[in-house]
Amino acid sequence: MYRNLEERPGVVLAAAAVAQFVAALDMAVVNVALPAIRTALGFAPLDLSWVVHVYALTFGGFLLLGGRTCDLYGWRRLFVLGLAVFGLCSLAGGLAQAPWQLIAARAGQGLGAAAASPAALAMITTTFPEGPRRVRALGVWSAVNAAGGALGVLAGGLLTEYAGWRWVMLINVPIVAVALALVSATPPAAARPARGERLDALGAVLATGGVGLLVFGVVRTEAVGWGSPGTWGSLATALALLAAFAYTESRTSSPLLRMGLLRSRWVAGANVLVFLAAAGQFTAFYFVSLYMQQVLRMGAAATGAGFLPFSVGLVAGTVVATRITATRSPRASLVPGALLAAVGLAWFSFISPRGGFLADVLGPSLITSVGAGLVLAPIAAAATTGVAPREAGMASGVFNSSRQLGGCIGLAALATLAAHRTGTATDPAALDDGYALGLAVTAALFVLAAAVAIGVLPRRRTATTALRLSNSTDNQLEGTPS
Repeated sequence: MYRNLEERPGVVLAAAAVAQFVAALDMAVVNVALPAIRTALGFAPLDLSWVVHVYALTFGGFLLLGGRTCDLYGWRRLFVLGLAVFGLCSLAGGLAQAPWQLIAARAGQGLGAAAASPAALAMITTTFPEGPRRVRALGVWSAVNAAGGALGVLAGGLLTEYAGWRWVMLINVPIVAVALALVSATPPAAARPARGERLDALGAVLATGGVGLLVFGVVRTEAVGWGSPGTWGSLATALALLAAFAYTESRTSSPLLRMGLLRSRWVAGANVLVFLAAAGQFTAFYFVSLYMQQVLRMGAAATGAGFLPFSVGLVAGTVVATRITATRSPRASLVPGALLAAVGLAWFSFISPRGGFLADVLGPSLITSVGAGLVLAPIAAAATTGVAPREAGMASGVFNSSRQLGGCIGLAALATLAAHRTGTATDPAALDDGYALGLAVTAALFVLAAAVAIGVLPRRRTATTALRLSNSTDNQLEGTPS
């Protein structure tokens, strides 16, 4: 099925990496431009945050559906469709003349990313066989994904200050064009074998509604707080829908998410780990960015440039992690990486209102980023260990959903915690106190991630893992005991 793609694995990896880079870039690039967007389009203060939140809502809400659709209809179709939608909506956003137009464009970008991201990960796991080649490929994918988030802050600052806010949207168009050109250069995938499987419509509605409402309830806490009846109503409804989804998936012959997949210690452990790591990383980016702008009084471009050492450290950590994981269990990189990131974030928690970039940002940035690179590179490999090729999209959708939910929930919870510590004060000392508390908690999240890696992930990855899991999948699909 995937033999033709193996003729150009480098092109496949390049296309997947470029697509993931632009999806990660767009999570961060808009943040720095928000003040300029508000002035240009006349956003109301409470509506401006939806420029960021609506992307997270549609991206997170449709990832499971995108992953399973990838399995049933092929990653190439979904990859091209998702990127095309993303690129067109980026163009529409860059040309927006009213607030509703930009918000609609951001929602469309999220939909496109929800299709392209699981397809990008699935195209790697189905093109590269399990082992050192896949580990190296996923290391590149993870490094590009992490660098996209870090460089998004830099790009947002530079584009906003020197080219105008519209270019934080328009910059996506040529990047998408490159990814589409790369994937078009690969030989067409062979036809998928007929298995009598269909898309689980009920499961899709329940999963999309449940995850979407969960993200919606979390992101609204910025405006209404965690104690609001609206917040609790949204979260309770989301949990009810997700419970119904789990029940439905255990009863259907063609599930959107086969619940047995989560019984794998590799899959379950990696998804818990990426949830915690994303919560820590997204929140750290947020607090450090605010510290540089609100406390150190650095401009948008200078703040973006301040994240360059973080990007360098991420790449360095990823390179080391890839070499370790190629011959050993992902645990060998995950545990020391999580602890190293925790040390760097604990150092960050000592930020001072009278500090400076060299004393309070550069050192902890390098340590945290190397540790994060050691963590992020092997997580994707762990999450796809033992997964049958026909469920690669399913596993990719779950993995991306866990990462997205971790970032949304972690950021909302810790931003509320920091705001509670700060209160109504706006002076640098009070803001610094709130940011320091949030960064201390992110350090604890990475310590917890190290504990999960030790307690859940197997000590070694055996060559028969994939075969056992694949046979178990076949038996369940055929209705025989596994």
